Amino acid sequence: MTERIAYYRSALHGIHAMQADSSRAFARHSHDEYGIGLVVRGAQRSFSGRGMVDAGPGDIIMVNPGEVHDGQPMQDGGRAWQMLYIQPVIWQQLAEETGRAGGLSAATAAAADAGLRQQFMHLFALLDGNAPAELAQEQALLQLLARLMRMHAYRPPPSVYSAAIARVCAALDDEPAQAHSLSALAELAGISRFRLLRSFSRQLGCSPHDYLQQRRLTLARGLIAQGVSLAAVAATSGFADQSHMNRVFLQRLGITPGCYAQALR
Repeated sequence: MTERIAYYRSALHGIHAMQADSSRAFARHSHDEYGIGLVVRGAQRSFSGRGMVDAGPGDIIMVNPGEVHDGQPMQDGGRAWQMLYIQPVIWQQLAEETGRAGGLSAATAAAADAGLRQQFMHLFALLDGNAPAELAQEQALLQLLARLMRMHAYRPPPSVYSAAIARVCAALDDEPAQAHSLSALAELAGISRFRLLRSFSRQLGCSPHDYLQQRRLTLARGLIAQGVSLAAVAATSGFADQSHMNRVFLQRLGITPGCYAQALR
């Protein structure tokens, strides 16, 4: 089937929109934003920080910042979905405006909520990338998030990792563009390579290599947002070359760095 994925800046500040129709299986990754979306056609199965999740037509799908997840179609013909990605600062502002305290996250990765579905469809139809952010759009966004936070949100406890895994994460966070060997990371953690792999995957939901690729992806997205050339972004972010960076973007986000840069203009 022909894959169609469009990612663009919405008319509302701090919110990007995505429309996709694809049979692609996405590798484990995370986003810096909150995501809320709708499965329009087909069905998807995904690993998330809250276990395995199946979502079918009409289901609302949600993801929190930093939550490791993947996605694959459950049937021939792929699936189609729409997403809104909301910057955390905007999310928290909206939470306060709807009478909720800060620190709320989506409690479930998928929900069969007819009311929320109708609100999402209404908002998504209003969000044209070339249209001004009018009263109707702002109103629809607040109504959508008010219901989501009332029905499908909670205040999660702080993430707690073992000291060994925390040291490894800190090393990868501090120097994502550098080369890291499993042996060096295991020595830093003070455990064997096998135990590091097992413990890291159990606590974070991904391997050290996947985590490093995600940190490089996050670094690259930030540099692209600053207007840095794609060649310089690839070199600065630790990718072997632009082709390598393109593959990582496609595997995790479904779009190329060029498409991502275009969406930010």
